[in-house]
Amino acid sequence: MSPAPESKQDRRPPYQHAADELRRDILKGRIKPGEQMPSIRELQERFGVANMTARGALNVLRDEGLIYTIHGRGSFVADHDAAGEFSVGYTPPAWYLANRGKTPPQAEQTEGSPDGSEATGDTLTEMLTALRDELRALSAEHQELRREVEELKSQQSKSQS
Repeated sequence: MSPAPESKQDRRPPYQHAADELRRDILKGRIKPGEQMPSIRELQERFGVANMTARGALNVLRDEGLIYTIHGRGSFVADHDAAGEFSVGYTPPAWYLANRGKTPPQAEQTEGSPDGSEATGDTLTEMLTALRDELRALSAEHQELRREVEELKSQQSKSQS
């Protein structure tokens, strides 16, 4: 499988493609809870990517709560029940939830208009909009948390004085 045709259809970074495929493997049970994830070297060979790209894919999954890392041992799949609910409070990204069960953009191109622009454009726009909204909400939450931390620091310094 050569990565060139995929990159022309989907312009997401390679680490995101790798993370998507690994996410599918986890959610479909190909990599079971508690099982160790493939090593960085194995991911490099599997996806034909650089070391940092493979690390980026694992970072995405770690940020989503699908995996956890033990320093010096590797990354492991987080525990989840039979319904796929993760014990660490995994919430799939908004774009994933919005498009669950829909055909991926690559497949839509073969079924829709000859160039696939209409079907892919609408789906991609919806995904990007959902992702943008999610980022804005996270950014606002982050700013609020920073304010709270600064408040607590100032209260602590006043109480120590």
